[in-house]
Amino acid sequence: MEHSYEQTHGGQAHGSVKEYLLGFLYSVLLTLIPFAMVMADIGSPTTKVVVILICAVAQILVQLVFFLHMNTSSEQAWNVITAVFSVVIVAIVLVGSMWIMQHLNHNMLMGH
Repeated sequence: MEHSYEQTHGGQAHGSVKEYLLGFLYSVLLTLIPFAMVMADIGSPTTKVVVILICAVAQILVQLVFFLHMNTSSEQAWNVITAVFSVVIVAIVLVGSMWIMQHLNHNMLMGH
């Protein structure tokens, strides 16, 4: 994929109008796919959840690449490391919370 960045006086790269429009179109498409599946009742509930999750992850990647201009260049190393660290922390909090709630639900049931 071709990345054309214009350097500004602050050293920050900004994408071209074409890149912003392409990112916008990808974002709209990744929003419409799950919306259409749910509204038209296409597929099983499990399929819908899987498609929603895949489109959500793809949407995050589109936002990071096209609008935040994150890539694997050496100038972006700290931004990428920070983003990965943030994702790991959020995943630990979410998985830990779900695990705690599941165990609380199981242990608080009457009759066990």
